[in-house]
Amino acid sequence: MGVIYIVLPLALLFAGAAVIVFMWAVRSGQFDDLDSAAYRAIQDEDGSPKTGKKGSRDQGVKG
Repeated sequence: MGVIYIVLPLALLFAGAAVIVFMWAVRSGQFDDLDSAAYRAIQDEDGSPKTGKKGSRDQGVKG
């Protein structure tokens, strides 16, 4: 029963911190545009595939 005097204040502290972080995120605009990041991940910016430099290490191992 004595552990509740430790766990309850810790739980209230964590809940208060979560509320404060959520309020900060809302006020700073973290939730303003939720859809564009999903589309930005699948859009191709320039249309041409990127190629590596000639002579890079990813050509394979000889031997």
